[in-house]
Order: sequence, then structure tokens, then C-alpha cells
Amino acid sequence: MEREGGKPVAVVAVVTEPQFTQRYREYLKKQKLLDRQHRVEKMPDGTVALPVLGETLPEQHLQELRTRVAPGSTCVLSQLRDPRPSKATQGCAPARRLCLEMSRWVEGRGVTWSAELEADLPRSWQRHGDLLLLNEDCFQNKRWKNLEPELWETVALALGVQRLAKRGRVFPNGTRTPAVTLLHGDHGWVEHVDNGIRYKFDVTQCMFSFGNITEKLRVASLPCAGEVLVDLYAGIGYFTLPFLVHAGAAFVHACEWNPQAVVALRNNLEMNGVADRCQIHVGDNRKLKLSNIADRVILGLIPSSEEGWPMACQLLRLDTGGILHIHQNVESFPGKNLQPPGSSKMEKEHWPYPQKIITNEWENGPTRDFRSKLLSQTTKLEWQRWAASAKTRIAILLQQVHGKPWKTQILHIQPVKSYAPHVDHIVLDLECRPCPIVG
Repeated sequence: MEREGGKPVAVVAVVTEPQFTQRYREYLKKQKLLDRQHRVEKMPDGTVALPVLGETLPEQHLQELRTRVAPGSTCVLSQLRDPRPSKATQGCAPARRLCLEMSRWVEGRGVTWSAELEADLPRSWQRHGDLLLLNEDCFQNKRWKNLEPELWETVALALGVQRLAKRGRVFPNGTRTPAVTLLHGDHGWVEHVDNGIRYKFDVTQCMFSFGNITEKLRVASLPCAGEVLVDLYAGIGYFTLPFLVHAGAAFVHACEWNPQAVVALRNNLEMNGVADRCQIHVGDNRKLKLSNIADRVILGLIPSSEEGWPMACQLLRLDTGGILHIHQNVESFPGKNLQPPGSSKMEKEHWPYPQKIITNEWENGPTRDFRSKLLSQTTKLEWQRWAASAKTRIAILLQQVHGKPWKTQILHIQPVKSYAPHVDHIVLDLECRPCPIVG
């Protein structure tokens, strides 16, 4: 195990002859001084090194070992430059391993380990290669502050990574910049490979959601050969890249106003060999100087992309129309008495076109528990009600933008993930076609 930069991590050990090892071990265990996270090791000269807790072993314990525990034994302190983890440590779960290592390390610095500190440790995290991203609800106890910055190096070592960061809340600044602090390491750049596509980005500057993988896989399988797409919220290329690399899109106009995400997007397009089929439009997509160009428009912003709907309507081709992929967070409340969309008199008057709801097939989908939750009747009705409303509103927008009636048709409603209790991230595939001129 090594620190970042290749510096070895030393563990203090008491060294003695093999025949005295068991006596030393029993004494150190009784005194709660034995380091159980690392193995007892045989030294090149035949002696045995027993790892101990803390940065040293007080002289009183050394004297006790020499004179009473094992009279006549050699008893010296040394350091294990490359300590090996014990079998027990190797076999336990990462969260448990972190707890064991932190309790040992904290007590070695004169701080009493407590249930309060243990409860403040992380139970889950995101791993990005050699960088671990902690959630915001851990290491909040004020006592941790006094142990920085060595604390973060210890956490990184216990979890087997070189770098450590901690997330906060996403800044409500329009660019969805994550409030992430780098705790250990010199930069936040990481790389992911999803479905053969490489994504490289700075976790302290750009968002990345593992929960969107099912949607990225789905759009990668859509038949888009020869099509021109506009991605109104491209980010680092979450959906732009699957459409280009796997779905066969001829060209994508990618819109993004977070400067850091734009840097990552350019890099990702180059890495994946599709930069020649994409133009990046930097800035506010509501000011985009494009129209009558798109076969598809991706509106991948949550909780809602409604601000982008007028521009999406402007972008669709006037002759053939196209498809909108609209992302939305939809609230679903258990026990709420819902009627199917279009069942009321008012709804029937304002929703003139037949509706088609295609429920998700759940290929490569979420867990069984999540699946059963999402597919409850109440939840599906909430999705349908929102989709039907969006369908009508988009039809009105299209007529306002183009000056003639359009027909909108629900093709598919795709659950992506549970965003929060009773809030589901879904995608509506909405087909939009200009109505033929009669007479």
C-alpha cells in the first residue's frame, strides 16, 4: 500500500524472536495495542514483526515485554515499510474495513472512538477509477476537523484509492455545477467507459449520473442513421456520444453553457473519434441561431426542460417534423385518486389526437424492487397524465412557432431512475409531424 506519489506507508511494529511471538501477540491484544488490520510478518533475519497501533509503543510496554511477558527476548521497535493487510481486513466489506481502520487511526491520535463517530462514516460512495466521491452526509462531526488533512489520506488508503472528494448540493446556477470539494489528491479529472464510450471529466466541475446508464443504452440502440440531432443540454456528452457512436446519427448540434463541461465535451468527442460530426454551441440555448434542421431534439434536463420546449419546436424540420426526447421529474403520490388522462370532459376537448402509451420493457433495467414500485398503477397514471399534458402543450407551441397545425403522438414513456421519494425521472418520446394541408 502506498501514499499518492509513491511514498510508502509505514506501520509501527515490535520485533522479537519467533518463539516469543504468541506471548507478544496475547499481551498486545489484551492491552488493545495490536494492529489487526495488518499481518504479522517474518523479517529477513528470521525475527517476527507484530504491527501495533499508534505512532509508537510506549517504553513501559516494551519493558513489560522484555522482563515479564518473555524474559530474555529481543524487543525492539521497527517500521513495516510495505505492510500487508490481514486476512480479516481483506475479507470484510469496504465500509467495515474503513470503520476498523478509522477506529485504529483515531485512537492512535488520542481521540476516543465512539458510536457517534462510527455513525458519521460513509456507507456508500461513487468510485471513479482511483478517485472516490463521498456523499455530503458523512464526516460532519466537528471532531474530524482537528484530524485534517491526514484524515483524508487515511480514508483514501483504507478504501484503496489515490484521490478523495466529497459532494455537496448542486449549485442552482443553471449550469448544474456540482458542489464537490477535492479532499485528497491534486486534480478531479476522471474517466469512465459506458457501452464502449469514453467519458472524461472533472468531478468537481461537471455532473455525472450512473443512474442514466439505461437511457444511454436505450438511445444508443435507436435507428438514427442519416439523421441530424440537436442536444439542447449536452453536458459532457451523456447522450450526444451514444447517438453519434452507436445510433448512427449523421450530425449532432450540441448546446452547453457550462465552460468546464464544454472543455470535457470537446475532449470526449475527440477521444471517441466523432468530433467531425458534431458542432458545439456554447452559451444559452434559448438564443440558438438554428431552425428547421432537426430530425430529433434531446431535452435532457431535470427536474424540467420546459424552458427549452419553444426552441425544440423551432428546431424541428418543417417538412417532416421529428421526435422530441423530453426528460422530466414526475411526482407520484401513493393513494392519490387518479383518472386516466383524457377521461374528463375538459381533457377530451383539448386532447384531440389518439394517445398511445408504451410501457417500459425493462431490458437492462433497474432492480426488481424498484421495478415493482415504478410499475404501480398510480405511478403509471401520473406518467401518462404528465405525458398527455406535454403532448398537448407541445402541439400548441408548434402551431404558434410555425403558424400551422401539427400532430403530436406519444411513442414511448421510459422510466430512468427514482430521483427522490415519489419522484421519478422519466423520458417522453414525442413524435411531432406537420398536418397535411387540405384543399
